[in-house]
Amino acid sequence: MKTNKVSILIMLCLFLSHHSVFAEDKITWRKCVQVAKENNPDLISATEQINQARADRNIDLSAMLPQIDAQATGTHSKSANRNRTDTYSYGITGRQLLFDGFKTASEITGDLKAIESKEYNYAVSSSNVRLDLRSSFAALMRAQNLVLITKEIADRRKQNLELVRLRYESGRENKGSLLAAEADVAQAEFEIAQAQRSVTLSQRELSNALGFASVNLWEAEGEFILQDNYSIKPDLELLTELVPFLRDLIAKKEAARYNVNSKEADFLPKVYLNGSLGKTDDSWVPRNEEWSAGFSVTLPLLEGGSRIAEVWKARSQLEQARAAERSGRDSVLVTLEQSWKDLQDAIANVSVQNKFLDAALERAKITRQQYAIGLASFNDWIIIEDNLVSARKSYLNAQADMLVAEAYWIQAIGGTLNYDET
Repeated sequence: MKTNKVSILIMLCLFLSHHSVFAEDKITWRKCVQVAKENNPDLISATEQINQARADRNIDLSAMLPQIDAQATGTHSKSANRNRTDTYSYGITGRQLLFDGFKTASEITGDLKAIESKEYNYAVSSSNVRLDLRSSFAALMRAQNLVLITKEIADRRKQNLELVRLRYESGRENKGSLLAAEADVAQAEFEIAQAQRSVTLSQRELSNALGFASVNLWEAEGEFILQDNYSIKPDLELLTELVPFLRDLIAKKEAARYNVNSKEADFLPKVYLNGSLGKTDDSWVPRNEEWSAGFSVTLPLLEGGSRIAEVWKARSQLEQARAAERSGRDSVLVTLEQSWKDLQDAIANVSVQNKFLDAALERAKITRQQYAIGLASFNDWIIIEDNLVSARKSYLNAQADMLVAEAYWIQAIGGTLNYDET
């Protein structure tokens, strides 16, 4: 029993030691990008879609290459008059497509457009992953800084409480002010615990964005600094043409157009060159050589209207793709305008909130001194103290919101995880 307790204690110590070290691990933004590229399941899925599109291209390409089969047969038969016949043969047969109305060529070209579409789809996935990752990283930095701020606020509230208690004990302050100061301390301690829980939530969100099923207790290492200079508004019309989402829709439209060509080619004849070479005999091993060469032409005459329906369907898909492209272009332009506006608002708000914080710090400093010597009432002083708390949090939120707004802008212009390496 004693041995089991010792073993459990050792295992617990090892776990706590590992947990403590892991909790101190810091992760930078560039490290997040590197890990997400290798581990995010959405990117892995998008990569496999590219591989599947390339395989489809190779499958269609095989139709243009020679088709060669090897075969060997042996038969034993007996007729009604009891004559026995043995036949053995082996050889190879081949067929080469000469003309199919450019159906296969259209399919291969359509496959190339499909590959292009999947590559743009990968870029879209990478852009979305970057947005989630950057937002989670900014949220973790916000939560970490909020813990520090709430601890400083709690310390300040405790100092205020002591000042109020001294004045209350000397008869210069009422009990209601003392109780209010005590409530402020309790509120500050609650906000510390709340902020710490926010850190855990942000760590889980970041882990999920990186592609990990379990939470990793990283500490985000970074500053609330923009990655680019956004003083001049870019040409949004020009940016629209470069967005991977729209490029994906264009590639899909082109693939649909070649699909129409492929379906229409089914109405044309198919011409093949055929040949065979082998040996046959009534005993094994066959010795009599035989060969053949020729061509064949096939043209379906009646299939219940299936070919016509296939063409109609392909044309409908093409019109759908064209409409999706037009809608996507308009949507991208609106998104760019909205994202640029939100980014400019967020940048300006940081400056405004910084000024409010400077003013709140100065007012709190002056009013604290006035309250200590009795020149300011408790109500006036505590309002200014609350304004300081609010200003500190608002400035932190404005900084984090600025990074998130930048992340949305970069996602709107199609910035992928590679954006941070350019």
